[in-house]
Amino acid sequence: MEQYEILVIGSGEAGKYLAWTLAQAGRRTALVERRLVGGSCPNIACLPSKNVIYSAKVASLARRGSEFGLDGEPPAINMQGVFQRKQKMVDGLKQLHWDRFRSSGTDLILGEARFLGPRTVEVSLQEGGSRVIAGERVFLSLGSRATLPDLPGLAASNPMTHIEALDLQRLPEHLVVLGGGYVGLELAQELRRFGARVTVIERGPQLASREDPEVGAALFALFREEGIDVQLETNVREVAGRSGQEVRIRVEGPQGAQDIEGSDLLVALGRTPNTQSIGLEKAGVELDSHGYIKVNDRLETTAEKIWAMGDCAGSPQFTHAAYDDFRVVRDNLLGSGTPRTTRGRLIPSCLFTDPELVRVGLNEKQARQLGIPYRMAQLPASAVLRTRTVSEPRGFLKMLIAAASDQILGFTAFCVEASELLASVQTAMVGHLPYTVLRDALYTHPTMSEGFVFMLSDLPAQIYGELRTDKTVSTT
Repeated sequence: MEQYEILVIGSGEAGKYLAWTLAQAGRRTALVERRLVGGSCPNIACLPSKNVIYSAKVASLARRGSEFGLDGEPPAINMQGVFQRKQKMVDGLKQLHWDRFRSSGTDLILGEARFLGPRTVEVSLQEGGSRVIAGERVFLSLGSRATLPDLPGLAASNPMTHIEALDLQRLPEHLVVLGGGYVGLELAQELRRFGARVTVIERGPQLASREDPEVGAALFALFREEGIDVQLETNVREVAGRSGQEVRIRVEGPQGAQDIEGSDLLVALGRTPNTQSIGLEKAGVELDSHGYIKVNDRLETTAEKIWAMGDCAGSPQFTHAAYDDFRVVRDNLLGSGTPRTTRGRLIPSCLFTDPELVRVGLNEKQARQLGIPYRMAQLPASAVLRTRTVSEPRGFLKMLIAAASDQILGFTAFCVEASELLASVQTAMVGHLPYTVLRDALYTHPTMSEGFVFMLSDLPAQIYGELRTDKTVSTT
């Protein structure tokens, strides 16, 4: 049995940063990774998807050439070229990760770990054979995978997930997307802009179900304008055929039962934590009813000296949330000042459609559910002159302000460059600054940030929602 001070299982965002940090601090550290060095983000998720989405935006702009005074036919789409650009970036990121592991002094072990007992694993090595490794402290960064529901014929149809969709070197004739969440929406618009016919099937009454109804309506209008068929309140009953050739999806919706036929099928119906088949029960690590590892607000599991971070611990499924999990664990281990927890974190989100959809803090739906009265400031994106210079007037900005103070409760924007607006609002909220700081700031002209001035200059006095006193709530 090999002994390490630090044993990390999984090289995702939280796991790799913790291994690098503790190894550089002089702790004898091993990290076990079964497949993707660096985790999903640089290999098959965040960064590759945004790379391909940008290629699709360029294709969309090329088709609008005459609008910008450019003559000539738009260039043809070369899906192999799209793939090669993405893969070049991924290969560079892989090399960066290998270099970082070497320079940090982390013992990177490629293989699949399974617990034999408390803080002890057997690793089936990729190269053959096995190693038994024990850690004084163990950290789980197991990640998650695309959920494949138990629908008749779905598994047999060999559907794509985001992984296969990002590796496409051909253009699907007709892509059918199951799911109207972040992954489904981003990839649906991307492949439509490359020229595929696209149908999105969503079982709920709107796209982006966690957002306000006006957000769902805005996305629906965008997709309809771009030629994407969206089927809302529609349930999949059965799948037949094989993705990549011909598929037939039996659905039931407002128009009754019907068959939707396509060439390819993409499943984007959420995530499942990678917590099975690793022997966590032998380590004394308990799971909740959804399969996530039970942790406290310091990310400690039910087993002594074992922590869990990122998706597998039920944290919000964003790379930036996993990175903050790393900071929570790191600071508590190294005794960096005040003990750090996950309580009250203000975690932003961004849907990288075009235009982008961003939110931080509460939306109207959540404020009403929690019984938090609010005032609301809103502005059409077209009122911000920056949108006129780039011919992107679609969308809106919306901010919720506390009814009895100038506290910012939440911000939503669906507009060009929305992700850049997000940081300013989040910084103000983290610093507990009143909305008037954003209103009175002097912004460069013409930028999207100028929109804060006009949106907040005449805040309506009307108060929405009703105060509830039956529970204690947090605006974060």
